Formats: sequence, C-alpha cells, structure tokens
Amino acid sequence: MKEKILRIIEKNSRITPEELAIMLGTTSAEVEAALAEMEIDKIICGYPTLIDWDKLSADKITALIEVKVTPQRGQGFDRIAERIFKFDEVETVYLMSGGFDLTVIIRGKSMKEVAGFVSEKLAPMEAILSTATHFVLKRYKENGIVMQNDEQDERMIVSP
Repeated sequence: MKEKILRIIEKNSRITPEELAIMLGTTSAEVEAALAEMEIDKIICGYPTLIDWDKLSADKITALIEVKVTPQRGQGFDRIAERIFKFDEVETVYLMSGGFDLTVIIRGKSMKEVAGFVSEKLAPMEAILSTATHFVLKRYKENGIVMQNDEQDERMIVSP
C-alpha cells in the first residue's frame, strides 16, 4: 500500500487521505498512519510545489553546475556535498558518475548572480578542482509535468 500511496502523491501532493483511501480501497485512518510512518522514516521528505517561474514577471535563472572535486579522506564526497548544499542558493546536489563528480543546481536572479556564486563561493572551496556552468534556456518537462500547455498543430499545411 505504501508504494501505491507514494506513486499517487508524487503526482499530486494535495490529495487528501480520504481520497487516497477511496482510490486504494482502504480507510483514511490506515492511509494517515502510513503517511505518518513514511514521514518519520524520511521516505517522504517534503511536499514541494512545482512552480513555472517563467510565467512570473520576476526573472529567475536556473543553472546546472558540473563540479569536479577531490574526495575527502574517510568521507568521500559526502562532506563536500554537505558544504555545498548548505548554501541558500543551492536547490539540488547530486553525486554523479561519468566525467564529473557533482551536479549542483541553483536558481538566481541573473547570470551575473549565478556567476558570482560560482566564482566567490563554490570555486574557491579547497576540494573543488573545476566547475562548468550550464544555464537552462527553457523548461519543457519537470518532475514528470509538462511545463508548456501551448499545444500547436505541427502538421504540414497541404494546399491543392
């Protein structure tokens, strides 16, 4: 039942325990107990809202920063990742396989602000070997949700 609850609330975190109970053929008390247990066990870490910042007048820039680091003795990448994710600008940090070690995702008001974060806070850290910053130009789909609803007919016009 827990996995079914998680799959449903992953798409709609505003669904009520009563609605979940109906969908799962159980009681709302059982659903509430399962949700509480998953919150205590940190399986459910929060209930974020997906916002299309592009539709607001306040501009926001999203940047993905590839980071190569020197792993810390006895702690691997965890310690440096923790130092990075404590910055307010940082939304996400992932340990990666491949050509770099960490992906850091930040959101700022401008490219200059993002560049300032990288040059003043991130790059000077002693374990950081190099960074490469990529700016998001347009969001099409995020967290399984299509961000653009402007459906256009892409068929070619055929005239007689």
